[in-house]
Amino acid sequence: MALSKEQVLDVLRAVEVPGGGTAVSRDLLRALAVQDGVVRFVLEGAPQAELEAMRPVLEAAVKSLPGVASVTIVVPAGPPRGMGGTAQQARGPAIGGHPKPQSGPQPVPGVARIIAVGSGKGGVGKSTVSSNLAVALSRAGKRVGLLDADIYGPSQPRMMGATQRPSSPDGQTILPLKAHGVALMSVGLMLKEDEAVIWRGPMLMGAMQQMLFQVKWDEFGPLDVLLIDLPPGTGDVQLTLCQKTKLDGTIVVSTPQDVALLDAKKAIDMFRRLDAPVLGLIENMSSYICANCGHEAHPFGQGGVEAEAARLGLPFLGALPLDLDVRLAGDAGTPAAAGEGAAAEAYAALAEALIARGAV
Repeated sequence: MALSKEQVLDVLRAVEVPGGGTAVSRDLLRALAVQDGVVRFVLEGAPQAELEAMRPVLEAAVKSLPGVASVTIVVPAGPPRGMGGTAQQARGPAIGGHPKPQSGPQPVPGVARIIAVGSGKGGVGKSTVSSNLAVALSRAGKRVGLLDADIYGPSQPRMMGATQRPSSPDGQTILPLKAHGVALMSVGLMLKEDEAVIWRGPMLMGAMQQMLFQVKWDEFGPLDVLLIDLPPGTGDVQLTLCQKTKLDGTIVVSTPQDVALLDAKKAIDMFRRLDAPVLGLIENMSSYICANCGHEAHPFGQGGVEAEAARLGLPFLGALPLDLDVRLAGDAGTPAAAGEGAAAEAYAALAEALIARGAV
């Protein structure tokens, strides 16, 4: 019989925790989830030191249940300095155990440079740019990793054609997959393709830290660059990333129209306020060439991103076309940059431009 939430709660009701009582009777449990033997929950509502003391006690109790494969217990920390107490950080294990507490930004082991790809807005092709740029950089001779940080809507497993579940040789370290020459990690690799992630902020931020610091990013050799595909917006994941590790650069993707640029400008403002250098802007879906007559059209306008980059004093990294082949290749799990043709050439040019600038 499959492990249930009630079985987990029954065990936790019987375990007295530091400070007295049980985590259940004191209403300290949040976001309990049980799936395929993986148990996850958040502990909050008591002093930090007390919660940290509870964690190993509760972890041992839950692990004693038959059918438990791993236990993730996230304990939110206090608000980061300088953020007005509006955000929280979290620590917790991905596959048993948990990352060591950190103070300030830390380097990611095995990674020379980290570049985040953001947009501030969904639907502008940021994930497509991330996967194709990663492959293009790999084809240009760089050792590349790709972290899918869009935890609520991970798409990189499909785009990169990766289906295998990541392994953990010691219950602490997670081994990335390799696809099209790129080391890959995504929470989507640990879920069924149509399964939703329903996590509160502390769980999400804990997962982000785990994918940064518990993944053996140099499994296939030390990385020249780790590309991070960010979710839309300016929220928890972006904040955690900028506080926990030093970004060597960020790339902002936008389509040409004003509505998309409004959100792109917010992303740029966020990166600047968090001291994350903006390497430049990319205009995606810049043009469309009819396969039948060869006419070039601009369904979303043209040149808006380049003009905005000039206004902001930022480099314009290039324009990418709206191309059916790019969409078909992504859906098929083989990024267009892995093949030949106009789309592959466009991404190769983008990769070479970043290398020439010394960004990678």
